[in-house]
Amino acid sequence: MAANFWTSSHFKQLLDPEEVDVVHQQDKDKGITLEEFKLIKMHMANYIMKLAQNVKVRQRVVATAVTYMRRVYTRRSMSEYDPRLVAPTCLYLASKAEESTVQARLLVFYIKKLSSDEKYRYEIKDILEMEMKILEALNYYLVVFHPYRTLSPLLQDAGMNDMSMTQLSWGLVNDTYKMDLILTHPPYLIALACIYIASVYREKDITTWFEELRVDMNVVSEKHLHGDPRLL
Repeated sequence: MAANFWTSSHFKQLLDPEEVDVVHQQDKDKGITLEEFKLIKMHMANYIMKLAQNVKVRQRVVATAVTYMRRVYTRRSMSEYDPRLVAPTCLYLASKAEESTVQARLLVFYIKKLSSDEKYRYEIKDILEMEMKILEALNYYLVVFHPYRTLSPLLQDAGMNDMSMTQLSWGLVNDTYKMDLILTHPPYLIALACIYIASVYREKDITTWFEELRVDMNVVSEKHLHGDPRLL
């Protein structure tokens, strides 16, 4: 993995929000609206989380899998790439990329256990075939930098690294994967936005600390939170 976000493939692939909120023509032809498109992605992020809890992988693997899934749908339609297969395959690929490999047969076992519809009870060969398609859709760029990496050092620097603030900030970072923020903003800014929200919840004034960082508070307090009422 690249040691520096600014020289990584992740940085080079950051998109404008307008580029992310695009329903592909094939999906439009099937009647999928922008709101439905966003809802399906959020539902698939939750599905990845459920699978991950069963196969017992760490949160970083989940975050990487969700990032892959969201990145795929900036380039491919849901009509071409069925979300019910893309989601578990992204988890399988992320587990390898994050060196926490999940056996395909174990993943398939839980896919079948969680699915009541025979249509979505995929086999190992389905996962392996979709893995190659996803790799191609991602242009084989698998590096993902997450806000978790900078969250702890920032909390410590702000003097707010107690258990309560750490857990709240960490939980808020988890919630950001219900949106496309990881595709549109540098991870350190997402971490700062979550610290800002946590400080408001805990009624801690860290305005001076933010001023010392010379961070644009309009970016932290507004742009990162737009569109998700749970984070306002």
